[in-house]
Amino acid sequence: MADHRLSRETLLPLLAQHVLEHGLAGASLRPLAKAAGTSDRMLIYHFGSKDGLVTALLDHVAKMYSGALAMAYPSEPAASRRECAQRLLEIARAPMFAPFLKLWWEIVAGASTGDPAYRASASAMMDSQLAWFEAHMPHDDPDPKGGARLVATMVEGALMFDALGLGETAEAGLAALEG
Repeated sequence: MADHRLSRETLLPLLAQHVLEHGLAGASLRPLAKAAGTSDRMLIYHFGSKDGLVTALLDHVAKMYSGALAMAYPSEPAASRRECAQRLLEIARAPMFAPFLKLWWEIVAGASTGDPAYRASASAMMDSQLAWFEAHMPHDDPDPKGGARLVATMVEGALMFDALGLGETAEAGLAALEG
C-alpha cells in the first residue's frame, strides 16, 4: 500500500537516485513509483502528470548538480576564462559526476530529436548552468555573460570528446584557448 505521507519533497530525492542510476529512456511511472516506495497513482497525485513529474525531477537533478558543482569549485576566482574552463572540466570529469553526465547526454539526445519536453528541460538546465558559469567568471572579465557562454561551449565540447574517447582532442582545444 502506498505511503500517503510522502510529498513532492520526499519523493524527488528517491526518484532522482533512480533516474541517475537507470536513466530516463523508457522510464515509466511504475518503475519510478517502485523506486520511491509508492504507487504510480500517488506520483500523479503529487505531480499532476508524467510530464509534470519529469519536469520536477529534472529540475531537482539540475539543482543537485549545481549544488555539487558549487561545493567542488575552488573558492578563489579563476584568473582567466581558460582556467575557469579547466577547473569546470576537471570537476565534471570526476567519477561522482558520471551519472549526471550520462543523464545529461540522454536529455541532449532527446532534445536533438525535437522533443519539446526534452528541449524545455535542457534549455532550463542550460540557463541555470550559464548563470552559474557567469557568476564564476574572473572578476576582471570584460564580458562575463559572453565568457560564460564560451566556457560552457568549451566544457560541453570537451565532455563530448571525452565521451567519444577523444579526450586528447579536447585537451588540445582547451590549450589553444587564450587566457
